[in-house]
Amino acid sequence: MRSLRILTASAGALALAAAAFSLPSAARAEGELHLFNWSNYFPPKLMEKFEKETGIKVTLDTYASDEDMLAKIQAGGGGYDIVFPSGSTVTVLIDQGLAEKVDAYKMPNFKNVLAPHDAPTTDPKREYSIPYMWGTTGVSYDSAKVPGGSLPESWEWYFKPSEELTKLGIASLNDMRDVYYAAAYYLGIDKCTEDPKQAQQILDVLLAQKPHLKLYSSEGTIDRMIAGEVAIHMQWNGAAHRVKKERPSVVYVYPKEGTTFWSDSLMVPANAPDKENAKKFLNWMMDPENAAIASNYTGYMNAIKGSDKYLDESLKADPAVNMPPEYAERLRGYKACSEKAVELRDRVWTRLKG
Repeated sequence: MRSLRILTASAGALALAAAAFSLPSAARAEGELHLFNWSNYFPPKLMEKFEKETGIKVTLDTYASDEDMLAKIQAGGGGYDIVFPSGSTVTVLIDQGLAEKVDAYKMPNFKNVLAPHDAPTTDPKREYSIPYMWGTTGVSYDSAKVPGGSLPESWEWYFKPSEELTKLGIASLNDMRDVYYAAAYYLGIDKCTEDPKQAQQILDVLLAQKPHLKLYSSEGTIDRMIAGEVAIHMQWNGAAHRVKKERPSVVYVYPKEGTTFWSDSLMVPANAPDKENAKKFLNWMMDPENAAIASNYTGYMNAIKGSDKYLDESLKADPAVNMPPEYAERLRGYKACSEKAVELRDRVWTRLKG
């Protein structure tokens, strides 16, 4: 309905809205924007393009997890204008009063946002956020190295690897939710379980797997596989796509027991130094060409209508990114877990990493 109101608004109303979010001339220096994002997740080319078109200087700092970003924002530090939270972290920022209300649905380019990304459960009215990239969390392997050249579409061999697979090198993401959820899918347990016995089962699987892993890391997953340091990696699908560009033998798996479907957003912290320029940036990022530049760099799909004509052909052709329809039933989307469930998950992670 919000998209409909924008599309059927009067020409005068649209003109006023456009004026409110119009971009300044490149000849006018309009201050700075400070982005706080996951590493290797925003194209330098796009930063340069924004600076050239607006005269606004952009700087970028990176973090390794949502928890790291959230801790810094909660502490009031950083001086950031834009952050890139995932899933439930959007809700946390809103509920704790740490997000600026930007009314993204009123911005001129919001008309480009595709359903269901225009009304996510984390911010159903898009009052605080806009969509960035979306994707899945599965596991990649190098078919040129594994026995027989292929592995089943399952978490089984990943959580219970053979000695031969272990020798090839296996790595996990260092992301509490992705790791915990994957083990829950494998065991057929609700990822928001409040049962301590089920949480213990998840911990048992992860502890048994731990000696078979070379490391837990959410950074360097692309370079690590390209360099051949590991042959198997729990991985986000866009990272798998970028690995495959250098190593065509890499295969991305959507495990039959379930794989996490996630989406990332852009938000403005409540204490952002330059909120007006931050809003201009949000509107600018909902332009199809700009969204496509981000997708071509990250290897993930965006949520912007019309961006497909700017996408690289390799992105469209890779099943890791352009998921085969038959795998749709394997996707497990965002679910709000109770406080008790979150406490259990935190305890499992602390025990695992302790």
